[in-house]
Amino acid sequence: MTLEDDGSFLSRLLGSKVFRSFLIFSVFRAIYGAGILVATYLIATSDDAPIWISIVFLLSSMVISRVIFRWIKHRWPQLS
Repeated sequence: MTLEDDGSFLSRLLGSKVFRSFLIFSVFRAIYGAGILVATYLIATSDDAPIWISIVFLLSSMVISRVIFRWIKHRWPQLS
């Protein structure tokens, strides 16, 4: 691959719906995941909450993240 091919390769890559969807989902998961980890840490280190609350919180966050991402894709279809 030469330097002249980089522009067309990059434009083809960014033009791919699968790649854009993967990129948007990765950014979303990085931000959402960091928040979930902080919240889980706070719940797990709380003296009042049993450990199973943290596990339920993490499992429910997996489902909630898919719902939020589906809403984002529905709200802004040009992103994917």
